[in-house]
Amino acid sequence: MLSLTEAQLKMLPEMAESLQIRYRILQMVQMLGPIGRRSLAESLSLPEREVRKETDLLREQTLMDVSRSGMTITELGVQVLEKLKPLVYEWSGISDLETQLQKLLGIKKVIIVDGNLDLEPSVKTLMGVEAVTQLEQYAKPQDIVAVTGGSTVAAVSNAVQKSNRLKDLTFIAARGGMGVEVQMQANTIASNFATNSGNDYRTLYLPEHLSEAAYNAMKEEPMVQEMLGLYEKTSIVIHGIGSADEMSGRRKSSEAERQALQKSGAVGEAFGYYFDEKGKAVQRIRTVGLQLEQVKGCPTILAIAGGTKKAKAILSYFKNAAKQTIFITDMAAAQQMFKIIQK
Repeated sequence: MLSLTEAQLKMLPEMAESLQIRYRILQMVQMLGPIGRRSLAESLSLPEREVRKETDLLREQTLMDVSRSGMTITELGVQVLEKLKPLVYEWSGISDLETQLQKLLGIKKVIIVDGNLDLEPSVKTLMGVEAVTQLEQYAKPQDIVAVTGGSTVAAVSNAVQKSNRLKDLTFIAARGGMGVEVQMQANTIASNFATNSGNDYRTLYLPEHLSEAAYNAMKEEPMVQEMLGLYEKTSIVIHGIGSADEMSGRRKSSEAERQALQKSGAVGEAFGYYFDEKGKAVQRIRTVGLQLEQVKGCPTILAIAGGTKKAKAILSYFKNAAKQTIFITDMAAAQQMFKIIQK
């Protein structure tokens, strides 16, 4: 027996596509508004002509306003988004894919946003918003929240706002500095989380690739001892997952080091560990920071990564990921992961 939704799609298959496009447009206006039409089209990777047609319709329906500063969502628009979310997710197949991936990965929860991070920069913002929703659900006063570096985790910090659900927290850098991309370092991102949410933070300014002697010496420093103590008390971890090639590049690894990674079959990276396709840690960066064993002992873990290109890297990490992990990704990565698993 067909459900009402299935019957509607049989009669009007084009209805699902139109609804999804308008939903995405209204969703992005809510997050990025006030925003101009051209900027919106670029964020969604849609032709400006199509965006103009759809936004005119949404404005006529009083779901958004247009002013000199740009387009903004109305209160009615916010209500419509909330009501339509379950339907849009059902029609797009997101809900079913979330359930299937959750079982296949063996983790607590999978959250999928529509789109492809490799092609649509706005998808990163959507993932950030979903991660903040989960953070607000699980964070408790006095919790210590460790955050890693990377543009995806940075997007989460940008989406954070002051909230009664995010009070009396301490955000800490899961690792020290890395490379020259200061804005993408864990220290900067921890500071951004704290500033945007009105909380405290602690940083860790140490280089990676420490020699064994330097590593042992650094661990005795009072500042490092304080951070090591905080790592043991961490309740929530927010982290990204990188591809081995990407991370070795960001770390300015030598050609010999990159060749060694390729030879070992490394495809993914997290917390300074490189993983092959079977999930085996084939290399580890010696540095002071949150260790993988400590991550697995944390009550709540939010992992954020997307894009088709990262599918293998993500799967390599999840071969041994903690069961209490909540994974936020995009449709493109989820579909690619599912194809790889099926093969």
